[in-house]
Amino acid sequence: MQYAPPGYRHPQMTFFRWLATWLLALSFASTQDAAAVEPAIHVRSADVYASGEGYSLDAAFQVELGETLDEALHRGLTLHFVTEFQLLYERWYLFGLWNKTISSFDLRYRLAFNALTRQYRVTTGALTQNVETLQEAIALMARIRNRQVASRDELEPGVVYLAQLRLRLDSSQLPKPFQLSSIGSKSWNVSSDWYRWTVRP
Repeated sequence: MQYAPPGYRHPQMTFFRWLATWLLALSFASTQDAAAVEPAIHVRSADVYASGEGYSLDAAFQVELGETLDEALHRGLTLHFVTEFQLLYERWYLFGLWNKTISSFDLRYRLAFNALTRQYRVTTGALTQNVETLQEAIALMARIRNRQVASRDELEPGVVYLAQLRLRLDSSQLPKPFQLSSIGSKSWNVSSDWYRWTVRP
């Protein structure tokens, strides 16, 4: 009987696991129907406003996974999403090439489905939430409430600032076979447009 140290993975098992992932990715690529519902993300609303300790962000997104991502999720693939926000002071006299970043953050989500419990899991940072429906899971990612983005002394009264926001699927977090099959595919490269608006303290 051969002894295998903890954490050891037999090369053959690693190969078969990779092969299974590759075949799964190929099955998605080969079964995508041109008439299938495409995924879409839109910014419904966004606002930076004065709060008790500074300035905060409220935002809402509309998220449609589409048939391909929905099927991938229910087959066990974890989907990674990221919300990106920036608050800038535009230096128009430098043609916008060296704008000053006042505040920025990336808010990352992992969306997964547990076939045994029939529950959806949304993880952001150290927080994990389990919900019963996909609509509830998407709602957790599609809403930002009272997220502080700047302190009082970081924004000057009378100065106009530019805020920009988007939510997208992070395809770089997909398994390698899916990254290859996602090239040129709208189903695997879903993102909202950058939503931009002015902020006047």
